[in-house]
Amino acid sequence: MITAEDVLDLPVSSRVATPARLPLPVGSTTSVSVVIPAKNVAAYVGETLASALAQGEVTEVIVVDDGSTDNTIAIVRAIRDPRLRLMTNDSAGVSAARNLGARHASGEWLLFLDADDRMRPGAVAALLAAARGAPRAVLVYGDYNTIDSEGRQIGRRNLLKGRRKPSGDVLTRLAAGNFIVNGGIALARAEAFRAIGGFDTSLRYCEDWHCWCRLAAIGEFEFAPKLLLDYRLHTANTMNAAIRTPQDFFPAIARVFDDGLILARLPEGTAARLRQAAEIHLVTYSAMQAVRFGRYREAFTYLGMVGRRSLNPLPRSALRVALACFGI
Repeated sequence: MITAEDVLDLPVSSRVATPARLPLPVGSTTSVSVVIPAKNVAAYVGETLASALAQGEVTEVIVVDDGSTDNTIAIVRAIRDPRLRLMTNDSAGVSAARNLGARHASGEWLLFLDADDRMRPGAVAALLAAARGAPRAVLVYGDYNTIDSEGRQIGRRNLLKGRRKPSGDVLTRLAAGNFIVNGGIALARAEAFRAIGGFDTSLRYCEDWHCWCRLAAIGEFEFAPKLLLDYRLHTANTMNAAIRTPQDFFPAIARVFDDGLILARLPEGTAARLRQAAEIHLVTYSAMQAVRFGRYREAFTYLGMVGRRSLNPLPRSALRVALACFGI
């Protein structure tokens, strides 16, 4: 059987000629390792850990402290659960922390949970159920809602009943924009994650999107249509988009469309169109986040950036920004 490592070792010309995605071997176990990078999250990490440890299907939770100067480490150490492990990363960054945790994880599946988010009851069970029905999947994902710094629900994504996101061969769709958004809603097959090299530590933003694109280049995805995570939005969170601009995201776009593994799997002649779509997607996302944090002038500026790229997607982008006002 050809594995993901074999795909990665092929020259680009050979990968282009390969007609179909190649499945990874499917194991009989369903062990899940949750990896949580943490830095100065004493206000939230206890709740985050409780939500992860409440998932009966989780076999281990690995917290990688990235140089906290508050009580984060003390809170983690105070939790008595044999599944919980604490590691340190010496302020090497969130991607390096996730990669470190993944290297030491024993689970067949990996879930990358931010240290201020909250998993909903039954989240991992729902993802594993979807995985059992999709043996070729290298990533299984669901959906999320948003909460504020106090844990109050501010999103209304539950109104999007019946919404479906793509399954199967999703690379073309994913290259046009990250529809997963948060790693806390996804299980990635550990073998596949390690085969594609994990998260790119040179990227400060959208490193997850780049990683998901590389995973989509070697296997299928499966969508579980359930709200699985409470995604916390607050200005104190350094990983939050409250202070980001579209220019922060452009290095990731360049990285995705300069990645040989991804380009080899995209339909011929589509890269330029998909790159423009990705730019519009991320500029629109910036406008949506600006609205959520009351920066309305910046939101209009970003919509202007969309219009300068193409007028066709402008109405859709404006609608998404308007819906963001209502937490959708």
